[in-house]
Amino acid sequence: METPSGATRIVLVRHGQGEVNVSGRIGGHDTCSGLTDEGRRQVSAMADRLAATGELADAEVLMASRLARAQETAAILAPALRRDPSEVVIDCDLCELHPGVADGLLWEEYVEQFEPRDFDANPGDPFAPGGESWNGFVDRVGQAMERIAGAQSGRLVVVATHAGVIEASMLRLLAGSPEGGPHRRLRLQTAHASLTEWEHSDFGWRLKRYNDVHS
Repeated sequence: METPSGATRIVLVRHGQGEVNVSGRIGGHDTCSGLTDEGRRQVSAMADRLAATGELADAEVLMASRLARAQETAAILAPALRRDPSEVVIDCDLCELHPGVADGLLWEEYVEQFEPRDFDANPGDPFAPGGESWNGFVDRVGQAMERIAGAQSGRLVVVATHAGVIEASMLRLLAGSPEGGPHRRLRLQTAHASLTEWEHSDFGWRLKRYNDVHS
C-alpha cells in the first residue's frame, strides 16, 4: 500500500546496547551512562545502512529521549539523516518508564528494597515511589505519538528511543488498548538499533515495519 498523501511517518529507533543493559542497573534520567562500545557499533552499522540506501534521507526532524543512551544514538545517526546533532529535539515523553527512586539501583538491590511489581497482575502500581505505573507509561507514550503526529504533520520524524516505548506504541496504536488501561504487556524482543516505522494519516495509524535491523 502506498503512503497516503500528507501522511506523517514516525520511525522509532531503539538505542544501541547501553551500559545499563550490561551492568544490570536501572538507568533513568540521573544514572544512564550512555552506550557501550558494542552499542556504538550497532548504531554505526545502522547509520551506514541509512547513508547507503538513503531510505530516511528525507527526515526533517530527529528526536531523542532524555536518557543518555538515546541521545548518543541520535548523535551517531544524525549525519546519515543529513541532520546536525545539535538540532536533536529532546523529549522526556519518549523516555523509558520513569523508575522514580529506583533510578541507579542494580536490579538485585531493587528487589531487596522494594516489593517487585507484577505489571501483568497490577499494571496500575508504580514501579517504585516517585515512578510510573505501566498503565501511566503506556498512556504517556500514546499521547506523545499523537502529539508528534499532529505537530509534525506530513513530515518524516526519526526518534531515538527505547524498547518499552516501542512496545507501548504497539499497545496503544496497533492493539488499541484503551487510554487508562489496563494495558497488557506484549513482552516484545525489540533488537538494539532496530527500526519500527509508523504512518499516520486520515486513515489512522498503520505499522509499516518492526524490528528492522541493519543487516
